[in-house]
Amino acid sequence: MKKDIAIIGAGLVGSLLSIYLSKRGYKVKLFERRGDMRTELMSAGRSINLALSDRGIKALEEVGIMDEVRKICIPMNGRFLHNADSSTGFQPYGKQGQFINSVSRAELNKKLMDLAEHYGAEIFFNHKCESIDWKTNRIVFETPDSRFTAHDSRLIIHHSSLIFGADGAYSAARLQHQLQHDRFQYNQYYIDYGYKELNIPEGVNGKFQMEKNALHIWPRGNYMLIALPNIDGSFTCTLFFPFEGESSFASLTTNEKLKSFFEKTFTDAVPLMPTLEEDFFSNPTSSLVTIKCFPWIREDKFALIGDAAHAIVPFFGQGMNCGFEDCSVLNDLMEKYGEDWTTILSQYQQSRKPDADAIAELALNNFIEMRDKVGDPKFLLQKKIEARLHEKYPDKWIPAYSQVTFSPHIRYSEALERGQHQEAIMQKFMKTENIADLWNDSGLHQQIINEMV
Repeated sequence: MKKDIAIIGAGLVGSLLSIYLSKRGYKVKLFERRGDMRTELMSAGRSINLALSDRGIKALEEVGIMDEVRKICIPMNGRFLHNADSSTGFQPYGKQGQFINSVSRAELNKKLMDLAEHYGAEIFFNHKCESIDWKTNRIVFETPDSRFTAHDSRLIIHHSSLIFGADGAYSAARLQHQLQHDRFQYNQYYIDYGYKELNIPEGVNGKFQMEKNALHIWPRGNYMLIALPNIDGSFTCTLFFPFEGESSFASLTTNEKLKSFFEKTFTDAVPLMPTLEEDFFSNPTSSLVTIKCFPWIREDKFALIGDAAHAIVPFFGQGMNCGFEDCSVLNDLMEKYGEDWTTILSQYQQSRKPDADAIAELALNNFIEMRDKVGDPKFLLQKKIEARLHEKYPDKWIPAYSQVTFSPHIRYSEALERGQHQEAIMQKFMKTENIADLWNDSGLHQQIINEMV
């Protein structure tokens, strides 16, 4: 007999999971703390465009919805660098023809909600998870009570034989799991940087004011500005910036200080940002957290998934892709074990926990690369050598970025281990005298590949 399934959280991962489960014949109910973003005005300033890559695409294709999602995607073939000296450059992400996709978080979430309902899931909005009774799998939700005043609420009780906590980094479901679980391990780590959303509007007749098919980045050593394209011709910009210090959110307190800093630091961006001051001072400054926890499951009754299980910083563009891959892994296990949810959830946790920890480390490391190293000539030379190695020995040398972004058959944990091994080898050879002259030398390439054994 198939379980009735409740999913707490109708965000990206919860909505996609409901599609997987509905298509397998399960009766699925989604409970979302917020209102319906498809009908209500969204609060500005927290959208950060997402980078949909091969792992996420694989999951969307498995349930047959990628063609719908592709309609709201813009391919990005590489990084377009805006250097401090006003020069620009382009760094391809992978081999020719490889790209990641810029997609609006809100538009994608709306699309997935529509598809979830299309396949039979029910979504209940304004349902805040208050408590879970783990003996009976009874969930208590607080929801507005329109019979009285706008501020009144009532409690709704829902029982389900299987619950998924898909309610994000600050998961209420995880908190209930944590509070009532002996020896629950929990770690959260905030970096000393926050982010703020800014905007570059579309040009005349919806024209893009910068290169459309690229992720734009202004690397400045200790911080950076990025911009991702939207289908309406605009760019969603994100400033990743220290909270405190000489150049920080704390130091930019007036319009004059803000404008002076941006004109000096992000010179070519300023003419494209007519609402810079308004956006900066009205949009929230948000924090960046990594969350690791264990265990994720309770027998055959409950599992955490997506950010609720493993929140990561956004610098590898893998948070959503990792959550979507969770759904794909669960789907494979359902195919293998049928209705044996004790085994399904146990295998899911055993498989995904090491990979979640690995991508968390990779994401933190990539922040340093994006904000600093992408403008370093020696780093660019190293990447040039690695690209040539991948071209000549595609099965023996795969750049770390390609392993994570374009190789869904390679686990995150394997990508971390292989990437560290390759980096150690490259650091050794980058000390070679006249390496800049030898970068395309076949003998050098063979020596490097020999080290991979």
